Amino acid sequence: MSKDLEMKRHSLAHLMAAAVLRLYPHAKFGIGPVIENGFYYDIDLGDTTLSLEDLPKIQKLMKEMIKEKLIFEKQEASLDEAAKVFKAKGQEYKVELLKDLKEKGTTLLDEVESFSAKISKDKVSIYTTGSFTDLCRGPHVEDSKKLKSVAFKLNKLAGAYWRGDENNKMLTRIYAVAFENKEDLKKYLENLAEAEKRDHRKLGKELDLFVFSELIGPGLPVYTPKGTIIRNEIVEYSRELQKKVGYQEVYTPNINKAELFKVSGHYDKYKDDMLEVKSHYTKEGYYLKPMNCPHHTQVYASQKRSYRDLPIRYNDFANLYRDEKPGELSGLTRLRCFSQDDGHSFCRESQIKDEFLSLLKIVNESMETYGMEYRIRLALWDPKHPEKYLGEAKVWEKSQKMLEELLVENKIKYEVEVGEAALYGPKMDLVATDSLGREFQLSTIQLDLITPGRFKLTYVDEKGAEKTPVMIHRAIIGSPERLMGILIEHYAGAFPLWLSPIQVKIISVGGDHIKYCHQLAQEFRNNEIRVEIDDANETVGNKIRKAVKERTPYMLVIGDKEINSDKLAVRVRGSEKVQNIKKDKFIENIKNIIKSRNLKL
Repeated sequence: MSKDLEMKRHSLAHLMAAAVLRLYPHAKFGIGPVIENGFYYDIDLGDTTLSLEDLPKIQKLMKEMIKEKLIFEKQEASLDEAAKVFKAKGQEYKVELLKDLKEKGTTLLDEVESFSAKISKDKVSIYTTGSFTDLCRGPHVEDSKKLKSVAFKLNKLAGAYWRGDENNKMLTRIYAVAFENKEDLKKYLENLAEAEKRDHRKLGKELDLFVFSELIGPGLPVYTPKGTIIRNEIVEYSRELQKKVGYQEVYTPNINKAELFKVSGHYDKYKDDMLEVKSHYTKEGYYLKPMNCPHHTQVYASQKRSYRDLPIRYNDFANLYRDEKPGELSGLTRLRCFSQDDGHSFCRESQIKDEFLSLLKIVNESMETYGMEYRIRLALWDPKHPEKYLGEAKVWEKSQKMLEELLVENKIKYEVEVGEAALYGPKMDLVATDSLGREFQLSTIQLDLITPGRFKLTYVDEKGAEKTPVMIHRAIIGSPERLMGILIEHYAGAFPLWLSPIQVKIISVGGDHIKYCHQLAQEFRNNEIRVEIDDANETVGNKIRKAVKERTPYMLVIGDKEINSDKLAVRVRGSEKVQNIKKDKFIENIKNIIKSRNLKL
């Protein structure tokens, strides 16, 4: 997103709030940040309920207000002065944010960076547009007429708990999309309509892949047999890739003493995002683990290590847990319980380059297999906010220089993103693009010169001296569960053969053909091909329609002709044409496609 477009979207968010205030003078406002492709605003409308039919009315007023040439007027005020302004306007949510800013020095405003109002320790900036006044760091367009060329649409309503806390009031969230021109908006809306059809929560239910239960809890998915097959295939592929570059799998406990995370530094930085566990028999604090890296340090520390042993590489698929706010949970893409194809390499500085290049190779292989393009993002720390990270500035400068030199030396194109580094070091993120052009951060390779020292990890070098190893954190696809949600939408539920829960559907024409169907199915199973039989007392046409809806890769219709022949009547997903293929040849073809993980049938 260009800075200019971001500014225009930000200005439109204020204009939308100003329009809402004209129509609903009692409205109280939460936050309204710029997001990918547009913006939203959280609003308390009291007893008034908005529907989708109300959005065109607000949008029409916004367009009228654009012509009014309303000024985006900025002023600076002390926290107390700003609080008085908003209290006088009855804007209690803004008053609460200012109170937190004054007492704690940090608020939700800091978390929503594009909407941060903080200027200094004592002052904030305030923007007024028409009768609407808001906390905002800016910048904005000079006046509303500068928004005349922007194409936008108010497109969605949702409920959102104030500050993401289900104990707070539910506000009305109005979403909007905005682009530089009508063509870009039209293209986005077409993709959006397609994305709604592909929504993994909807398709996951239709295809019987996973279940969420109120009795089990939000963000805690249960995978059906079909969903478990997909998840297992994703995990097994990551295992295979990791073995190629020398990783050994370990398994670590889900429950751990708080002391482990205090040493690693996660306790001070992420305590509020961790789920606490209480024992009936000890007063020690325990937490469900949110990440694997501290545990892998303990496997390394369990033995004395020599420089000859390095690099030592561990990977881990144990479950992880994070105390996500209920309002932020989203199907499989934001969970409280998930796993990662997580791994850590303990090596010498001289081995960093080879480690990174071998990891980039298997990351590239995985993206080709899943059929996703990607770009590389170099995530650096924010030197203006060193309190967000562990370690000293000189260590960060060293690790960042090493990582950037590696990229330049190997002619790897990359983009720099300041402030997106991990807690302990810079990282190289892979941002993948799906079939609808949406971006997702999946793989990551992180250089850590801090954690090994915190855990006092050592190895003995060539001269018999103790040295501290370097730690490389990495994930190939990140969370298998999250990737599964992304892939459901990427493929629109039509998985490549190796991922499909059912690879072949056998359809019986009548009762006389059922026995042969079962014999054929067993032959497929003997060749490790996943098969399902539809021998229901229904018409063949109805059975085919069900298989099409289930996105089954291959359908075999079995009647008298097929029983008395060595050929099968094969219908390939996406085609109505029936092919007559010899049984042995068909089985061989399927096995080759599965083995190669080919995207095409």
